[in-house]
Amino acid sequence: MSSDFYQLIAIVVYMVAMLFIGWYAYRKTTNLNDYMLGGRSLGPAVTALSAGAADMSGWLLMGLPGAIYAVGLTEAWIAIGLTVGAYLNWLLVAPRLRVYTQVSSDSITIPSYLESRLKDKSRLLRIASGIIILVFFTFYVSSGMVAGGKFFMSSFGLNYHSGMLIVSAVVIAYTLFGGFLAVSYTDFVQGLTMFFALLLVPIIGLTLTGGFAETAASIREVDPSRLSLIKGATIAGVISSVAWGLGYFGQPHIIVRFMAIKSVKETKSARRIGIGWMALSLFGAIATALVGIAYYQQNAGSELVDPETVFIALGQVIFHPFIAGIMLAAVLAAIMSTISSQLIVTSSALIEDLYKAIIKSDATDKQYVFLGRMAVLVVSLIAMALAWPNNESILKLVSFAWAGFGGAFGPIILLSLFWRKLTSTGALWGMVAGAITVGIWGSIDALSDTLYEIVPGFVICLVVAYFVSLMTYRPNAEIDKEFYDAMVLLKKER
Repeated sequence: MSSDFYQLIAIVVYMVAMLFIGWYAYRKTTNLNDYMLGGRSLGPAVTALSAGAADMSGWLLMGLPGAIYAVGLTEAWIAIGLTVGAYLNWLLVAPRLRVYTQVSSDSITIPSYLESRLKDKSRLLRIASGIIILVFFTFYVSSGMVAGGKFFMSSFGLNYHSGMLIVSAVVIAYTLFGGFLAVSYTDFVQGLTMFFALLLVPIIGLTLTGGFAETAASIREVDPSRLSLIKGATIAGVISSVAWGLGYFGQPHIIVRFMAIKSVKETKSARRIGIGWMALSLFGAIATALVGIAYYQQNAGSELVDPETVFIALGQVIFHPFIAGIMLAAVLAAIMSTISSQLIVTSSALIEDLYKAIIKSDATDKQYVFLGRMAVLVVSLIAMALAWPNNESILKLVSFAWAGFGGAFGPIILLSLFWRKLTSTGALWGMVAGAITVGIWGSIDALSDTLYEIVPGFVICLVVAYFVSLMTYRPNAEIDKEFYDAMVLLKKER
């Protein structure tokens, strides 16, 4: 039997498993809170790994190893920034957001939380937040579908559109029926798959390249600077890379996991699991690239055409075709976990934050769950239409969207949790100012090539929100009481 056959079997087994998890979650979903937030029932391990898998996408297994392989360790500053940002997100945001969203009207989305927390009667804050999420995530989902199509095209020689449709159909099916629980459970399994794959490939790969000393010597023969974190790096470049960590505070598909965990007490365990998973996975991705440099230097007859396929290529060299298929499934897991997480958040923005805010409806919970599923389908179809032309420029929107969410939502989330004087007007103006700054800065190459647009976006949002809030602040007994109740509950649950 051909190696492609074994690899295809592994992929089919993986996809059937994802559909089974979706069916299991469907049976546990009875109301809108279950569908959008899993009934706030997630344990620490599922919360941590699902947040990590939703965060990393194909960048962890393809983008980062490819960048290290092509340039060297100077590209690892992004990984350092992301690890620090994720740790601070778990430490500062997770426990407070868990209790505050419960105290403030039992909010199940970020826009509904901000509206309730700031007592915004105009609904403008909720609608603006929902629109930002809807627009950015539609393109985000589309980029994942493009990646799925390219995955099947490069791995099995399948037609791009056929590959895209296969990936889209499976993700849509388990997300549409199983909702947040399906997304979280599948992300947990996908996170484990990615984790073990990223550790196995470099560890076993070292046996092919002669161990640590031989591997390092081979890399130095290619270019000694590949092993340096600072050679060739600029101060602005390092700041831009590390600043990726700022994005965590405003990513709806990540921080929504904090709202869904069972209790504040479990955020500590989840933080340890999540950061441990992340640090080891990032280390594995970097090590994979370095082993790849050494392997292809030692095997002059072999050639790696695309640096971003170094993980896949090494997996096929090292393992039996079926195990190599599991490695391919890890790449697919990274792509699918992010698509599904973004779909469920986009669905919640469309129904919970736009439909409910604009259209006064007395629909039942069952009807809202149905509308939520239809929202997943509609957003998916729009994303598929955007992905159909195989337009690579869509993929560039991923870093832009990360900056957009980080610049628009990050400071507002932090201020809402730590500063009781934040006002709805300050939050709205800060959010808009941050998003516009990211949009303008990111569209001017001379600026974005010098400094990543998340830095000015984050700073402008923070400054505008702070000063506008000072000018518009009026004492509000209800806000003060909720802030006090949230802090009391936080202390009690800790």
